[in-house]
Amino acid sequence: MIIRPAVLDDAFAIAALYGHHVLHGTGTFEEAPPSPSEIAERMKAVLEKGFPWLVVEEDGRIVAYAYAGPYHRRSAYRYTAEDSVYVADEERGKGYGSAALAAVIDACEAMGLRRLLAVIGDSQNEGSIALHRSLGFSFCGALPAVGYKAGQWLDVVFMQLPLNGGDVGTPE
Repeated sequence: MIIRPAVLDDAFAIAALYGHHVLHGTGTFEEAPPSPSEIAERMKAVLEKGFPWLVVEEDGRIVAYAYAGPYHRRSAYRYTAEDSVYVADEERGKGYGSAALAAVIDACEAMGLRRLLAVIGDSQNEGSIALHRSLGFSFCGALPAVGYKAGQWLDVVFMQLPLNGGDVGTPE
C-alpha cells in the first residue's frame, strides 16, 4: 500500500471510484457522477488552499482516497476542516480507508487545524461511521431526513475530532 498526495492526473481514477458511490450508495448526496474534469477542478480548489488530498495505491491502482477542505468560507471557521474518504467498493474492509483518513488527520494537525469534521451521508452508513469512530471521532449530532436519494429520505450524521488541543487555548 502506498499513500501519496493526489495529482491532477489521478482525476480519472478518482472519478471512477467516486462515481460508483454516487450511483450505488447513499454516503454522498450527489446523484450524477462528476466528470474527471469536475473532479480535477475540485482537487485544484482543495490543493490550492493547502489542504491534503491523498490517494492509496495498491499494485499501481488507486483503491481509496481521502481529503480535507475548509468547513465553511467565513474566517471564523479557519481552524476547522471537513474530511471525505472513499474506498473502491471491491476493496472495502482492507484498511485502505483507515490508512488514508489517518494520513489526512496527520496533515490537518500539521496545518495547525483545531477540529476535523465528518459530515456523513446516511445514518445507516455504518462503515463510514465506524471508520471515523475508530480514528477517534465522536458523534456530535444528526440532521434527520435532509436528503432524498434512491427513493428514500436520508439523514446526515456529524462527527468531530479535536486536533492540536481542540478548543483549549488560543490558536497560534
